[in-house]
Amino acid sequence: MENEPGRRRYNSLRRVAQAHQTRAEIADAARRLFLSQGWAATTVRDVAREAGVSVPTVYAAYQNKAGLVWALADAADLAADLPQAIDELEATADPRRHLATMAGYDRRLYERAGDLIALIRDAGRTEPELADTYLLGRRQVGEHRLQVFSSWPDGTLRPGLDAPTAVDIYAALCNIDVYTTLRTERSWSPDRIERWWGEALARELLSRSATVKPSSAMARKI
Repeated sequence: MENEPGRRRYNSLRRVAQAHQTRAEIADAARRLFLSQGWAATTVRDVAREAGVSVPTVYAAYQNKAGLVWALADAADLAADLPQAIDELEATADPRRHLATMAGYDRRLYERAGDLIALIRDAGRTEPELADTYLLGRRQVGEHRLQVFSSWPDGTLRPGLDAPTAVDIYAALCNIDVYTTLRTERSWSPDRIERWWGEALARELLSRSATVKPSSAMARKI
């Protein structure tokens, strides 16, 4: 009897792990169906059948079809390794490195989940709920970029450029359409796109003093 509490605790952990596994299987099934047959043609029943679970299980996990797409959008952040980007941002105070890190995250996001992002955006043209999901996600991305730019010392951004405008310029340069054009139409590699984004962002956003490499600044002082 003395081991009974331990057994109950481990049983609880197993149930939590099983629930996470079930949610992941449902999300994977939904992604396959949404990408293969489209948003409108895919039903919750289709997702349940593809995942090998009951329809109530899908509703219990994600509430509704739109909620399932939001869960997939969150999964896109994981595919792009958001924790890695956060670690890299916190490891340096160099604005150039910040921009390179953000460009790297966007490259991974579009490389690994660009098809899903495009699906959600395109489906939003006829599904208002999906349009709201897509726009909410884009606003959150803008807020994250604003937080980074606002953390920089005065004089980091180009003269006359404020942080909200810097966010707008970033969005114009680094987006799924630019990535797709360079990758599929111009045959750029993902590495090349990432490097160009980092360099272009530094040119467009940073002041002259902020774009000078430390070694160059030190050379002028000697």
